[in-house]
Amino acid sequence: MEKIPMTRSGFDRLDEELKVLKSVERPAIIRAIAEAREHGDLSENAEYHSAREKQSFIEGRIKELEAVISLAEVIDVSKLSGTIKFGATVTLVDEDSEEEKTYQIVGETEANIERNLLNIRSPLARALIGKDEGDSVEVVTPGGKRSYEILTIRYS
Repeated sequence: MEKIPMTRSGFDRLDEELKVLKSVERPAIIRAIAEAREHGDLSENAEYHSAREKQSFIEGRIKELEAVISLAEVIDVSKLSGTIKFGATVTLVDEDSEEEKTYQIVGETEANIERNLLNIRSPLARALIGKDEGDSVEVVTPGGKRSYEILTIRYS
């Protein structure tokens, strides 16, 4: 199976979520199911069915996290330098609007655009890979072509 590149912080977040699911959420849902069973007829017991549905979700997420963690290749980005590659934190300026944005290029499982964590497979990240400070990149987005200038690259 193919390894999944991940930053240390991304790996730690997934590992923490897995621990919470196993040590807090799973026991709580087991108690909720036992409590709902005590209310009698399960065929018309909404609490029971809701708890079973939540249990199914939790067990599925646990399996998903275990699989991702087992395939994770944690990359120490603090030891990297040079042109843009996985783990780089890049500050860009939109050449049309002059708006500055900062993104870290991360793996698919930890990507979150609201937290400025850019999926390495996204069009913008693919355009940035291998580029250096001062370079301009053009990216085709759903809203049309956008041009960015790379202001800074850092690995931390």
